[in-house]
Amino acid sequence: MIPRERVRDLREMGVKDSKMLTPFARKQLRERIMALAKVSVREAQPREIDDVVFHGVKLKKLNFLEARMMAEVISDLRPPEVYVDASDVNEERFGETIRSFLSNDMRNIKIVSKHHADKNYLPVSAASIIAKTHRDHAIELLHNDYGDFGSGYITDPKTMEFLRQYRRSHSEYPPIVRVSWKTAKEVEDELGQSRLGA
Repeated sequence: MIPRERVRDLREMGVKDSKMLTPFARKQLRERIMALAKVSVREAQPREIDDVVFHGVKLKKLNFLEARMMAEVISDLRPPEVYVDASDVNEERFGETIRSFLSNDMRNIKIVSKHHADKNYLPVSAASIIAKTHRDHAIELLHNDYGDFGSGYITDPKTMEFLRQYRRSHSEYPPIVRVSWKTAKEVEDELGQSRLGA
């Protein structure tokens, strides 16, 4: 949360969508953003995500979890208006889902829910930097326990090889992996096929 009159400071310091910045630039900007803004972070754990994917009803799965967590952040910060990156195909519905989780005294705040808000609204860009650096730090800590499994993204060959090797030598994935993740299922299928062919 940042005062409206300080938003231009974000532009001057080079804030933009976190995906358009190097890890080093994100880390540098994080410190400057933290000095300007009031920040609240929520972190979803793999089993929590799996639970909503496997047991949530239609339209109340990942988007619903994300909306609930955004509402927690909003309740913590109590801003007069909110800008969010809509993860639902229906922007307005996503904003209303967030609103449904807010307490009655906060239900009238303005919620601007838009696709690509992380590119189009500087406070959302700043929030994306905070989120990305938080994730990067969490990944570093997990490397201490599980070794260097890479970035955790499917585009990273090191991550994919970690998933394959771990499943070859264990009966299940470690608790850091969402078993509802499509990629985890694909690795299962791939290993199942190779076992059949052996």
